Amino acid sequence: MTATSAQPVGLPFLKGHGTQNDFVIVPDPDGRLTIGPEAVAALCDRRAGIGGDGLLRVVRSAADPAAADQADRAEWFMDYRNADGSIGEMCGNGVRVFARYLVEAGLAEPGELPVATRAGLRTVRVAADAADGTPGEITVDMGRAALPGPDGIAVAVGGRSWPALNVNMGNPHAVAFVESLDHAGELRTAPATSPEGAYPEGVNVEFVVDRGPRHVAMRVHERGSGETLSCGTGACAVAVAAARRDGLDPAVTGAAVTYVVDVLGGRLTITEHPDGRVEKTGPATIVARGELDPSWTALLGGV
Repeated sequence: MTATSAQPVGLPFLKGHGTQNDFVIVPDPDGRLTIGPEAVAALCDRRAGIGGDGLLRVVRSAADPAAADQADRAEWFMDYRNADGSIGEMCGNGVRVFARYLVEAGLAEPGELPVATRAGLRTVRVAADAADGTPGEITVDMGRAALPGPDGIAVAVGGRSWPALNVNMGNPHAVAFVESLDHAGELRTAPATSPEGAYPEGVNVEFVVDRGPRHVAMRVHERGSGETLSCGTGACAVAVAAARRDGLDPAVTGAAVTYVVDVLGGRLTITEHPDGRVEKTGPATIVARGELDPSWTALLGGV
């Protein structure tokens, strides 16, 4: 019997989701990969790739110039890319999945965990698993919401138009309250926004209906990804917009405000505190682990 040569080893990857907002996870602790837009889009392709709403590259902050200035506060940097390969400043569901990976990989412990992002440092609290093994929920300090204006923002679908509130959660959102989520249409293409030039780099658009007191439901078009089953920063923007619509502002009243936000993929709980911090709580799950075929190595710039 003759010996056979060892098969080349492919690059590891994982698949995870937070309320069905799903991501390809690529561990790259030492920053040795160069994952360009073409590679991201190929990996996120749901037929020819692994499939996902975006990609999370797991890299030490000190190993990536985009996060080097946060390395003294956070060991790990979430390098997030939208499904089309474009860079995203922040992803609220993604950062929960990112934290879940770090804990399951033994790179962090349950409890409080700082994560570097392009929108700045985010503090994540990973609850311990339940006695039956059910993963604990994850709470993310999403930072402070900004309502930068301008007034007169509107979104339009199928010849209908609604006023919208401009909310920034480290990335831009236009939040519109509608009578039915069906009014959002198919959401594969981006809804029109006005005035022209209000969002030169694109915007995430949320359509929102009421379900009960401090309870809303939403659909979302995420720039660079189309309609997704959940958007963490979008849920935060929706909760802040709903609070202002309802005449609630924790900075004025001194009392925190909590909204339940139903997304197509599940449920998130959003709390805005008097100091302006917005916290988001929800689940995150790793569903698969594997190796990319070695043929991907060249596309990913691997060494």
